[in-house]
Amino acid sequence: MSKKPYSSLLFAFAYFPNYDKAVEYLAENLADPEVWDFSDSIKKSYSILKNYLEHIFRKLQLEGKISYTYNNSHACFNTGLVTKNLEPIYALFETYRNIQQSVNPSQFCFKAFLKESDTQFLKIFPDNHPDIADFFQKPEDLIFNPRCRLIPQIDHIIEDNLLRFPAHIQALDSGEIRRRLDGAIEEVKKRVKTNYKLAVPQFYNNRIQLLLPLNLTAGSPNPDLALAIHKISADTYTARTCLTLKMAYNNARLIVKPQSVWLRP
Repeated sequence: MSKKPYSSLLFAFAYFPNYDKAVEYLAENLADPEVWDFSDSIKKSYSILKNYLEHIFRKLQLEGKISYTYNNSHACFNTGLVTKNLEPIYALFETYRNIQQSVNPSQFCFKAFLKESDTQFLKIFPDNHPDIADFFQKPEDLIFNPRCRLIPQIDHIIEDNLLRFPAHIQALDSGEIRRRLDGAIEEVKKRVKTNYKLAVPQFYNNRIQLLLPLNLTAGSPNPDLALAIHKISADTYTARTCLTLKMAYNNARLIVKPQSVWLRP
């Protein structure tokens, strides 16, 4: 089955005259300093931040947390990011005055990323400042429960995710791949029962899941993949998929900057 082509809801909502420059300014001059590129990046592209903005916007749109002026001349949303002094940062938009519907049907045009106290922002939005995205309807879902069982769907994980495995693991015969995966899952089940912080929450498909590190390479202290687990009953977790570490970090960063010993950019 072919995948649907990726479509940006943020870009459908608004036209960005120079998105790369805007993101660079947000990362380098406005937001609390953070690593927004993966360690193997050749140059700064802020790929983590761009992914974050797209999916935070989707969550906010779903929650109805885009604010508009009374005449719809401007819109804004809370990025969930803060300055180094912990001041909220908003994305501000104005009506797109040069609309060419056949080229870009967006109603709004991006104006700026602004901190809450910025006079430009306050003149337009003196109140009605939108809230951040809510990932905490069930706080208990964010923490691994060591009293629960974990029953992985090994066949599904291998059949649907083999291309995410490291090349040297993919090259092994199917029996060895299964043994490696079985062993890695059994190991992390023991580790997470004594260290619940090993499980990192992620947001994917509109639900909270937990990520666990999978060490498939013998002798290596570094994980190769992240196992995504979720509750199917009050006392049981299951796992149907594994992610590359980049995918896992992007998903986890939507909730909060991961403070993890194993999941880093």
